[in-house]
Amino acid sequence: MIRTFRSKVLADLFQTGRSAKIDQKLHKRILVRLDRLDAVTSVDDLNLPGYNFHSLKGFDPKRYTIHVNGPWCITFEFHDGDAYRVDFEQYH
Repeated sequence: MIRTFRSKVLADLFQTGRSAKIDQKLHKRILVRLDRLDAVTSVDDLNLPGYNFHSLKGFDPKRYTIHVNGPWCITFEFHDGDAYRVDFEQYH
């Protein structure tokens, strides 16, 4: 389950299905990934085709990423079956 967001804009999109600050063309793709992130109990359940799921190097606590489009990714921490500090960013 998603417990906390780092990005208020992403939290708003997840809660309402709309955001003027994120390109509307990405909304559906982001929401599919956030719904999946909210449903999983193991981080390994995000290792799906097209998600390009992997951990990010150099972070403590460990952060993970799933690909959205181009350089845009959803990044997050995962502890005890829950996602924390979920963000939408270009990290490359």
